[in-house]
Amino acid sequence: MGAFSSLLARTPNQLRSRAIVKTLLYRVLMVGITIVVAFAVTDDVLASVNIGLVTNAVKTGTYYGYERLWDRIAWGV
Repeated sequence: MGAFSSLLARTPNQLRSRAIVKTLLYRVLMVGITIVVAFAVTDDVLASVNIGLVTNAVKTGTYYGYERLWDRIAWGV
């Protein structure tokens, strides 16, 4: 457990606000891509927008948490 805890002891390289801005901008891009792909599959604008918004709302929180976790891991930097 000691080796694992030392991996997470690292101080983050970026401010929380920077991580939030990066997350939101990335998700805006992904919403657009998801809507385009969903429209190509469904040929329904409303369904495509709903798919894009719902899936990306869930993914935004998970991406932010994942990014913050990796920012604390000392391995490889």
